[in-house]
Amino acid sequence: MGEIFTWPIRIYYEDTDASGVAYHARYLNWFERARSEWLRAKGRSHQRMAAEFGSVFTVVSIDIRYRQPARLDDALLATVTVAQQGHASLVFEQKLLRPESPENPLAIAQVKVACVDASSFKPRAWPVGWLEP
Repeated sequence: MGEIFTWPIRIYYEDTDASGVAYHARYLNWFERARSEWLRAKGRSHQRMAAEFGSVFTVVSIDIRYRQPARLDDALLATVTVAQQGHASLVFEQKLLRPESPENPLAIAQVKVACVDASSFKPRAWPVGWLEP
């Protein structure tokens, strides 16, 4: 549906276990950062959305398929693609890739987020024009 946005990720010592393999939970951080940078690349931010529209993003669900390990010192790319857009939700497809072999992702995630009222956390429509390029 949407264009592919990429964000570079480096695997640091703090991201790994004693064998040099990245902890599974770190993928959530990398995917979150990539979504935040995707938003920033569109000229928007979480803070601006809250301040101007009284709305925030919240994660509804995440499904991650781990296919290969990320390892200490790897230079990777996290991708963000809008796979589905609803009235108050988005589904992102995200991948963690080695740039030299993007056809073999290390992990693939489906992340559903909702636009909610900042005070009540009830779903609300995306602000007009917010998701357009």
